[in-house]
Amino acid sequence: MKLHVRSSKVEGRVSAPPSKSYTHRALLAGALSDSTRVLNPLDSADPRASAGAAERLGADVDWRDSVVDVDGFDGSPDTADDVVDCGNSGTTLRLFTGAAALASGATVLTGDSSLRSRPNQPLLDALEQLGVDAWSTRDNGQAPLVVEGGLSGGEASIDGSVSSQFVSSLLFAGAASPEGVTLEIEGELRSRPYVDMTVEVMEMMEVEVEETMEGFHVAGGQRYRADEVRVPGDFSSASYPLAAGAVAGGSVTVQNLYPGAQGDTVFVDVLERMGADVSWDRDAGVVDVGASSLSGVEFDAGDNPDLVPTVAVLGAVASGETRVVEAEHLRFKETDRLEATSTELGKMGVEVRETDDGLVVDGDASSLEGAEVDGRHDHRIVMALAVAALAAEGETVIDTLESTEVSYPGFVEDMKALGADVSTSG
Repeated sequence: MKLHVRSSKVEGRVSAPPSKSYTHRALLAGALSDSTRVLNPLDSADPRASAGAAERLGADVDWRDSVVDVDGFDGSPDTADDVVDCGNSGTTLRLFTGAAALASGATVLTGDSSLRSRPNQPLLDALEQLGVDAWSTRDNGQAPLVVEGGLSGGEASIDGSVSSQFVSSLLFAGAASPEGVTLEIEGELRSRPYVDMTVEVMEMMEVEVEETMEGFHVAGGQRYRADEVRVPGDFSSASYPLAAGAVAGGSVTVQNLYPGAQGDTVFVDVLERMGADVSWDRDAGVVDVGASSLSGVEFDAGDNPDLVPTVAVLGAVASGETRVVEAEHLRFKETDRLEATSTELGKMGVEVRETDDGLVVDGDASSLEGAEVDGRHDHRIVMALAVAALAAEGETVIDTLESTEVSYPGFVEDMKALGADVSTSG
């Protein structure tokens, strides 16, 4: 499916969709519990993959609109009677690989072609250190993955530079293991706020996590217990209408954005540093953004990789240079997001170049023009390009619009509600 976007002025009010990251974690925590209700979940392809994985491991998941009732396996998953298909969801694959290690038998986890290209060796190595036989069927660290259960606990070291999801997976599973797990993080832990989200959800479920000088420790034999867990609004998804307000406003208001562990709350600070007319009423959960002259900044993406394509779009309309640094882990997402952002914005007249760990966008030398661009089957690339198209001369046609179902199913409708001149075609 294609998205057609023409130069537009946007204005109005929308509500941020529920957080994808919290929904994944709440579903897994619910599966690890006896019974939990998840309120305000994101109903999209990736969380549905996590719900399916939970069912494969023995949970009963009843998804009804804005409520999901999870009748869990109380820390003791069944051995899956079929392959666990994680679709395009790397979060599902990684979080449920740890959970599968709690089962008594062997579990196979896989997904689509994009998922089968993403690295998982650090997680497999850590599970081996914990006494679990875990391997890649192609011996390349990529799915399909096989996990022979029986995780009892112990100590492991893990490379933190590839994905924080490996750490989250082991924390979730470690608390339900008999002996608990002690993790030593090697190198710098990338995307640390996502581990903070994991800890926050675990603590909502009365599970204790201890941070140590070297990493983390979770005592074993803990039980996940909570009547309900509420999913907050998603700052990652909200970055697109907020950025639209900054480059093509009017004035845009996004609701359902409250303080919490989400690292992508930093997007409000990025807008402010670049000179956008932005304010955040934290108590009301409302962020207002209006168009103004923007200036380039340096953005450290170590903890906030999902924001990089959107920050690059802001840099395209800003004066001076916008530099994205510490972003090498973006090369292992749904696509190589550094290359994709650089190439596709380049088609639109943006002067942008890749570095080893980021991007440099020269706003002064850029002139946004409509073009035919490829969304790469990556929801974040598609939505960032759509924001750029609002400020471009002429029409932009973006391929693979269907990928937005992963995290923001209502994206097109929200853009229309803000007055964007957008349409779709087969």
